[in-house]
Amino acid sequence: MANPVEDFNAYRSKMNEKMMADNNKIVKRIFNLDTNAFAEGALSKRTKELLGLGNSLVLRCDDCVKYHLETCYNLNISKEEVVEAMSVSLLIGGTIVIPHLRRAFEYWEALENTNS
Repeated sequence: MANPVEDFNAYRSKMNEKMMADNNKIVKRIFNLDTNAFAEGALSKRTKELLGLGNSLVLRCDDCVKYHLETCYNLNISKEEVVEAMSVSLLIGGTIVIPHLRRAFEYWEALENTNS
């Protein structure tokens, strides 16, 4: 059976390599800006990842949600913290967020199963 975490990361890596190989200055600068925005600063990486997760849910970007969920998981942010953050996003984004919330719970479960 396919592993959704490995599948997502393999596809993301492959396509990021293709985009970066194109040597587009704007794409490279956006990637760099993203890396720097989530670095430790006045706000901790944990806080920034929870913010990224919440914004991704409201914007309904499933790939972004997966990325931030995995980073939260790797930063040892608890499921309870993640669920609480996502519940705020549900409040802000409304019921249109529910399908993305379902997929977020499914991906968190896959993270737990992959890393157990």
